[in-house]
Amino acid sequence: MATQNAPTVPLGGPGGEAHGAVQRPWQGRARLSSIGAYLEHALAAASIDRGPWLVVAFAAGIGFWFAAATPTSWITAVLVGLCFALGGYLVWRNRPDRVLLLQSLLAVALAFSFGIGAIWMRSVTVGTLPISRPTIAVIDARILARENRPAEQRFRLTLAARLPSEDRAVKVRVNVPQDRDKVGVSEGARVRLRVRLLPPPPPLVPGAYDFARKAWFEGLAATGSALGEIEVVDAASGGGIFGRLQRALSTHVRGQLGGAPGAIAAAFASGDRGAIDKEDEDAMRDAGLTHLLSISGLHVSAVIAATYFCAIKLLALWPWLTLRVRLPVVAAALGALAGIGYTLLTGAQVPTVRSCIGAGLVLVALAMGREPLSLRMVAIAAAVVLLLWPESLVGPSFQMSFAAVIAIVALHGCSPVRKFLAPRDEGWLRVFLRRLTMLFATGMVIEIVLMPVVLYHFHRSGIYGAFANVLAIPLVTFAAMPLIGLALLFDLVGMGAPFWWLTGKSLELLLAIAHFVSSRPGAVKLVPQMPLWVLLMFVGGGLWLALWRGRARLFGFLPVVVAVPAMAMANPPDVQISRDGRQVGITVSGDRLLVLRDGRSNYTKDSLLELAALDGEAVAMTDWPAARCNRDSCILKLDRGGRI
Repeated sequence: MATQNAPTVPLGGPGGEAHGAVQRPWQGRARLSSIGAYLEHALAAASIDRGPWLVVAFAAGIGFWFAAATPTSWITAVLVGLCFALGGYLVWRNRPDRVLLLQSLLAVALAFSFGIGAIWMRSVTVGTLPISRPTIAVIDARILARENRPAEQRFRLTLAARLPSEDRAVKVRVNVPQDRDKVGVSEGARVRLRVRLLPPPPPLVPGAYDFARKAWFEGLAATGSALGEIEVVDAASGGGIFGRLQRALSTHVRGQLGGAPGAIAAAFASGDRGAIDKEDEDAMRDAGLTHLLSISGLHVSAVIAATYFCAIKLLALWPWLTLRVRLPVVAAALGALAGIGYTLLTGAQVPTVRSCIGAGLVLVALAMGREPLSLRMVAIAAAVVLLLWPESLVGPSFQMSFAAVIAIVALHGCSPVRKFLAPRDEGWLRVFLRRLTMLFATGMVIEIVLMPVVLYHFHRSGIYGAFANVLAIPLVTFAAMPLIGLALLFDLVGMGAPFWWLTGKSLELLLAIAHFVSSRPGAVKLVPQMPLWVLLMFVGGGLWLALWRGRARLFGFLPVVVAVPAMAMANPPDVQISRDGRQVGITVSGDRLLVLRDGRSNYTKDSLLELAALDGEAVAMTDWPAARCNRDSCILKLDRGGRI
């Protein structure tokens, strides 16, 4: 019989022609009939999960709201997004070969517009106008929250009060010296006190920390300090139970374990960081270990994982229950309850709630037998957080935590890493070394991913954080936190002393690691204020690398390659002027900063040093030999590039 030639297959995607010869990829792309056809083909070939990209578009809408800052811009952006969606629908609604492109365009445009609407609605519903002017008044107020700060010899009260100068009830926050504390000053109590209040301050200089924005979304109309004694009018009646439990737990821990280890243990157990000395906190920051002090994913996950493991092992000892219920479901429920209780006990701050939500989703996946760690799971957690607190997008906490989680999931999901970690017939030593290598590699990737975010917000970053975390994270997860839990448990019968001693030794080792790493030469990288577009290039490139599939994901390195030199070449400003014009900082030779006024407060001087990426001292211009100062002015010459 005569054989028939096999039909040729059109190559090059939609719009391609049939050829007998093998086509190269670039030849097929050249024959695409349109940009739309190419995009449709790229989406189909990548086979990407569109869920995470929708959350990215939603977050982009929120970010645009903050960047544009005018209602006209917000409305215009929403209309443009809807026009794009409508235009794509009208053009491609009858084109079955454009289904993926049409769906993606509609979803992204709607998600972007919804992001703008979500943050706008949040701002309207929770935002509070600041008080009109600074004021000193005697107020009758209800205590909403109390925060102890023994390291600073003070405590902080959040009050609901009606000010004489304001025709409305407002929420204010005041600092009170520790020696003015008295019985009954706790959540729910009604107090009378004299206060000095100021409107929440805007950024000191462009690019500095914006407390006014944070206060707006927290509903704070003023901040200040208490003057004189506090009079307790009515004692607390109910409410504030978690706040009182948190303080009681923190006090108990510090009573059992004194000094710096006790302050760290109190932070782990209750979320109370107020007793940590500034020296220890700076060492933890410069060693890249600050995340261990904030109740976040590591701590919540450790509590939930320990509860899940103990529950499933103990329940398995009961044969009757084992034969009748699914133990993973019961253990997941108990782990979720433990995580929720720990979150409430430690103050239910947004980072802790975010971590609890993410851990809860992991438990649901485990109970359902699904893959617990996936980018879709991370996207769901991010979507929930952004729906509840869209303003958290612009804060370093949200950016750092989700950047780290995305990096971990994307790294462990790539093929080379899966092959490296795949089970094989080998000795325990090789397995241990393989896991240790992966732990160090993960730490390095996290440090690289977080460095642009840290430098943008804080202008300094620990270089050796990956090395420190390889030792510190296992120490905290498998030694310090379990020992704290055992010590608290055995304290119920008065036998917790041995466990507190072991806890103290583990935390002394943690602090020793922090101080050793932070004191190494070159341990800290300082970078002056860098433009927002540099951070966006890092974020965009990182998201493309993590969320796209196939070789096209390597295009994510392009914006990073552009952003790295821009960040490295950032120069400190020659002159900084505060928003009210009362303070001026001038960068001089070395790492010193000249300031116009040498006031009692160090906040302004420290902020100017931080923004200029200087690690030296702030020197008053009147004390600078090259400056000529009188009552009205200071004159000095600056040499910049050979010019005076």
